[in-house]
Amino acid sequence: MLEVRQLDAGYGDVQVLRGVSLDVAEGEIVSMVGANGAGKTTLIRTVMGTLAPMAGEIRFLGERIGGRAAHQIARLGMAQVMEGRRLFGHMGVEDNLRVGGDLLRDARRARDNLEWVYTLFPRLKERRQQLAKSFSGGEQQMLAIGRALMTSPRLLLLDEPSIGLAPIMVKDIFEKLPQISARGITILLVEQDVHRSLSFAQRGYVLEHGEVAMAGPAAALLADEGLRRAYLGV
Repeated sequence: MLEVRQLDAGYGDVQVLRGVSLDVAEGEIVSMVGANGAGKTTLIRTVMGTLAPMAGEIRFLGERIGGRAAHQIARLGMAQVMEGRRLFGHMGVEDNLRVGGDLLRDARRARDNLEWVYTLFPRLKERRQQLAKSFSGGEQQMLAIGRALMTSPRLLLLDEPSIGLAPIMVKDIFEKLPQISARGITILLVEQDVHRSLSFAQRGYVLEHGEVAMAGPAAALLADEGLRRAYLGV
């Protein structure tokens, strides 16, 4: 579904990613893990089109998308939940969700998606008229994920969904991932929380200093002694 080959990316003259290659197959949950500053968010931005690649190739559903605008990539079926969430704080929960549904241009599918999002996150339904800016960090993360799901994405990019959240909210959000996957949505999860993110994934990549240092089945990465010492303190 997603193929990244020898990707270089960065900001101005500062190169962050160097020769990054990865694959995400349809139906998978794949985790990209690494320390703060490893280049994880740069990778997500480049894949989603908010940052132009310096070199390399990105393909989504067989189409070359490197250098395309973010709204063009979104219409192909990719959605991103950005670090920091980027909600419309002055708008209510349901209005935020309907902004995502507007991308579909299909009122019936938008209604179906809204009901599913409310089933997935009952707290959003309970507070559907409440302003987004009054929500806690965890509630805002639920809303940001819900808004992305309203677009009926084929691929969902989750950028650091646990940052700044209470442990109970992190647990709740991660436990939704299998339900989202069961809906037929492929997930690329970018996270600092190595153990939690790999525990929910089929495969994983470890990014260090802008390069892929390790890759393989998630269970094998979790069992790797070097990774456990570096990231899990074991």
